[in-house]
Amino acid sequence: MRSSKEVIERQQAIHLLRSGRDVKEVATILNRHKNWVRKWKKRYELEGWQGLEGHSKAPKRHGKKLCEPIREAIRQARSELEAEATIGDELGYIGPLAVRTRLKEKGVEPLPSRASIERILKESGMSKPKRGEDEKEKIIYPHLKPTAPHQLCQIDIVPHFLTGGERISCFNGIDVVSRYPTGQAFKHRRSQDAAEFLIHVWQEIGIPHYTQVDNEGCFSGGATHPNVLGKVVRLALQVGTELVFSPVYHPKSNGTVERFHQDYNNYVWQHTYLRHLNDVQERSKRFFTLYRNSYHHSALNGYSPNQIHLQKPPTKLEDNFILPSTRLSLYEGRIHFMRKIETDGTVKVLNSSWKVPKPDLKKGVWVTITFKQTGATLSIFDEVPVCSSRKCLISYPFPLKQPVLSHPTKVLEPPELVDLWTTFFTQSVHSVARFFNTIY
Repeated sequence: MRSSKEVIERQQAIHLLRSGRDVKEVATILNRHKNWVRKWKKRYELEGWQGLEGHSKAPKRHGKKLCEPIREAIRQARSELEAEATIGDELGYIGPLAVRTRLKEKGVEPLPSRASIERILKESGMSKPKRGEDEKEKIIYPHLKPTAPHQLCQIDIVPHFLTGGERISCFNGIDVVSRYPTGQAFKHRRSQDAAEFLIHVWQEIGIPHYTQVDNEGCFSGGATHPNVLGKVVRLALQVGTELVFSPVYHPKSNGTVERFHQDYNNYVWQHTYLRHLNDVQERSKRFFTLYRNSYHHSALNGYSPNQIHLQKPPTKLEDNFILPSTRLSLYEGRIHFMRKIETDGTVKVLNSSWKVPKPDLKKGVWVTITFKQTGATLSIFDEVPVCSSRKCLISYPFPLKQPVLSHPTKVLEPPELVDLWTTFFTQSVHSVARFFNTIY
């Protein structure tokens, strides 16, 4: 029972009445009107102690209750969308925003709000209850909160099986703010495959400030060697994006792409029979086109991913970029890790443990390795880089086995040098001609 001053006073009134005092005496003792005492006396007699909590003052009827034809239109639109999601060839959205879009297409007036649609669907038993978390988060991790496209792109892998039983790895990537996605399927999930997919992401979505991945060996470089700097880490440094590793076994930190997998699985894999990798690529290509131009994303306020993503043109990796076959060099830049503090007060980064001063086991930390030509430094922070009040808890020198190069800049190729020399020579000739014309 809720404990408040009002409820305690109501309880006192009942205690006095039950002790034998009449309504007038109780009203005098509590400095209340007799009608107030009678009200709570009657409420107690009808409902017991729970009745003293009081009743909601919310209106029992809604002033703008939807008329029955609108309610029928909502239920019919939902039913149509459910059927299309099951047997059709569309994206399969059936939520309130999708229902509202369908009603708008049909010219239904007045157009109900999403909240009203959700209420009608719930009353009609046509909505599924939202799945709550099984348990509260035990650890609070620092995490990025992007506000514009091209700031953060999340990458993840979902496994699937072709008809016949062959297992493949489907890599998906999505811009967290614009919801602009891309993906590719590979026979394996090697570091080579991960690197090739990231090149595809940076060529198609663009090079974001941060590229977030999980801790699979194809991204991290494996779990064998201490302080390993794998192919993907080196490639990210070369391209100029800052790689971010999610907490271990914490898919919620990669939540946008995890949620995207559901739409991808429903469209590309449910009720389909894909025998070859090319079949997957073709089916996926259609899905990504539909998804990028869909207006069903509640977070985008009626815009499509394509519209949001291209408001500011992304910086893309060159189409002719080729992954070197030799070991990649190390370049200046940063990589990051969201990590929990172990019971021994350390964090594990790239197969090595690093001590954290005054550890708080309920809070995760943000670890950054900064690569400079003078060497590398591993620093442990309490917050993300964009937090103005964050503190550096401790820093360590990070061991390297090769030098760090300055970030690569574009070098003129021989044809460009020829063009440059031609331009210079032409301008020089014109300058000399103007000089002589002036004299004579």
